[in-house]
Amino acid sequence: MDADNTCKNLPNLYSSFVDTFIDFSVSEIFLPDPPSPPIFQTSYPPPNRLIAIGDLHGDLHKSKQALRLSGLIDSQDQWSGGSSTLVQVGDVLDRGGQELKILYFLEKLKRQAAKVGGNVITMNGNHEIMNVYGDFWCTHQSGLDEFQNWADWFTIGNNMKRLCDGLEKPKDIYDGIPTSFPGVKQEYVNGFRARIAALRPQGPIASRFLSKNMTVLVVGESVFVHGGILPHHIDYGMDRINEEVRDWITGLKETVSSDLVMSRSSVVWLRKFSNEVAEDCDCSMLEHVLATIPGARRMIMGHTIQKGGINAACNNKAIRIDVGMSKGCIDGLPEVLEISEDSGLRILTSNPVYDQNRGDLMMPKQHETRAMQVEA
Repeated sequence: MDADNTCKNLPNLYSSFVDTFIDFSVSEIFLPDPPSPPIFQTSYPPPNRLIAIGDLHGDLHKSKQALRLSGLIDSQDQWSGGSSTLVQVGDVLDRGGQELKILYFLEKLKRQAAKVGGNVITMNGNHEIMNVYGDFWCTHQSGLDEFQNWADWFTIGNNMKRLCDGLEKPKDIYDGIPTSFPGVKQEYVNGFRARIAALRPQGPIASRFLSKNMTVLVVGESVFVHGGILPHHIDYGMDRINEEVRDWITGLKETVSSDLVMSRSSVVWLRKFSNEVAEDCDCSMLEHVLATIPGARRMIMGHTIQKGGINAACNNKAIRIDVGMSKGCIDGLPEVLEISEDSGLRILTSNPVYDQNRGDLMMPKQHETRAMQVEA
């Protein structure tokens, strides 16, 4: 069958082939078929095993280390977590040059996990929100290069689709984007334009990946959020927060309240409960918030780097899991939080010199903290 007949008779098949070709060219991954339809919900029952991973910031190597440490991927980078649930609390973007590769990799794991009863839940951090707004002040040059490469391949794919009479003609991804920016050197302009095209509301990457992220989440007894949740956020409604952020990213809603996602007291920027000095955390406020969420015992958050590793404050009600593992941050050793029916809460760490007393801050005495090695 020649190309013309394929377009006339099987346009969707041709389009799918082009999309697969572009995906592999960008990510070096063949994505399995997605579960249908996608499920968006704010609350989940407790799984048998729950893994929480902090900020990844464009470092695919460290991301895979953390996933292997938790037993969620095997030596071939395939899902091996069975029915486990993974929550990644946001900040995949910025500070590194493998942001898209991480987004694709997590999408692959979502699809693989769903087929065997597992679940991979990704969340928005402040850096996802910043990028949708077009704020790239934390973007690394290698990140601009990665998005420029994506835009080049995506444009090739669109040009291929334009040759097919049976398909709707794709829009120019650069439509409405300036060709210069004040204060931006000329050698970075193409990367800026590509990043805006990909991540602005309705942009292909924003719509495909970021719109599937949760912004606030409850799994069993644990509340997940990138920054923190205050009483007025609960009053506003957790489902409503997720819906409005998603609608803004997909372009269904023109704006989203800055109080939800951009102010210093928003759910992705708040540091009231994640200050590394535990005494500076507002424990009374946290207790009040948790008391208003049925069944909630703890809040798990990223956003603020914990140089000493994963830790707890406020009598184990605030658990802080951003260890700055990306080379673009402090190049910290990967650590993940495990919550399971059998062993309660544990820190799984790649640190060979592990401070057992640090684990005792979080875990009841009958539960032991396990130190694990992970191959580089």
